[in-house]
Amino acid sequence: MQLFIGGACAGKRDLVAARFPDAVWHRLDPDAPESWRDALVPGAPLVLTGWASWLEGALEDDSDDDRLRARLAAMLETLVEVEAGSDGEVVLILPEMGRGIVPVDAADRRLRDLSGWLAQDAAARAEAVWYVRHGLARRL
Repeated sequence: MQLFIGGACAGKRDLVAARFPDAVWHRLDPDAPESWRDALVPGAPLVLTGWASWLEGALEDDSDDDRLRARLAAMLETLVEVEAGSDGEVVLILPEMGRGIVPVDAADRRLRDLSGWLAQDAAARAEAVWYVRHGLARRL
């Protein structure tokens, strides 16, 4: 699994598209968390986007942050297992939300916190982590 992370409009999508031209792209659906399985194509990389929207939906459905983080960790483990059992690669594109002013609104803080935990957990499982800024990627 590879993780590309960076701020809004940093160039993550363009870099992933250039590195994985045959990839299947899937935007996560907050109403169907397992919908990415339908996008799997043997031998093709699977690029997953839409994490912020998915997280917003998850936050509305569950008020327990520990349970949400465990749910996200389980999803990441499943992605790692699916990748290991296939000849394709899983690529995650995550927005970076942790740089800047801490939001005053509690719901916005929860989104920022959960996004940060997701990024940490994804990075811990990824074979490669790329930080993208100004259209340039640096491997971490």
